[in-house]
Amino acid sequence: MPNTVKARLYQNDACFGTWINSSSPTIVDYLRHLKFDWFLIDTEHAPVNQETMVHLLQLIGDSQVVPIVRVGANDQYMIKLALDCGARGIIVPLINSKEEAERAVSFSKYPPNGVRGVGPVRAHRYGLDFGSYLRAANQDILVVGQIETNEALQHVDEILQVEGLDVAFFGPSDMTMSLGLIDDRTNPRVIEAMKLVVESCKKHGKIPGILTVTTQETKTAIDLGFKFIGLSSDMRFVASGAKEFLKVVGRA
Repeated sequence: MPNTVKARLYQNDACFGTWINSSSPTIVDYLRHLKFDWFLIDTEHAPVNQETMVHLLQLIGDSQVVPIVRVGANDQYMIKLALDCGARGIIVPLINSKEEAERAVSFSKYPPNGVRGVGPVRAHRYGLDFGSYLRAANQDILVVGQIETNEALQHVDEILQVEGLDVAFFGPSDMTMSLGLIDDRTNPRVIEAMKLVVESCKKHGKIPGILTVTTQETKTAIDLGFKFIGLSSDMRFVASGAKEFLKVVGRA
């Protein structure tokens, strides 16, 4: 099955997903029936072990939602495992240089474009789709690098020259911290950094991505030109719903 999110992004369509931080199969089973384009299974900041990651990927299966995994580091083993288990995209944190972007791409691609190893894994249905998967994977997998530090901003043009990197994902929380602004995500300096990433993406034919945690942030991201947009997270959805009811009974 072609990666519909990757195809649509390169047609300049906006694709909306959400972060899965809960590790809960029940929440994923519910959310997959809604009109999200992709889910991000977070293994960097969420307590997701290998078995849970596989379970969530199996649960998403061949639904309309494209499964993406954020790995904990720019690590060959972590990237290979996530892709072998069935992720259709990979998000790599803390890409601060051209060399780091090149490594992330190399770890995500089979030879001759990279160094990803071949194994009897779920991604090709344990061999049932072996040949067709190997032939399509390098083109099909969405490779996302996170631009989330001041250092990355200084090298963003070099980073986005890397062939095979599809999305430059602006990390608002880490970028805000890196700029010395703690949690002031709406600070003009953060907005200027967002604009810089979007403009660099336009220059180099890449897709700008971002995670938003409020509806106003989402509107701002769309207005600035972001196309690969994470709409909050499963845990924030739960918290905001609970807070609304508590507000009604005076316990906000």
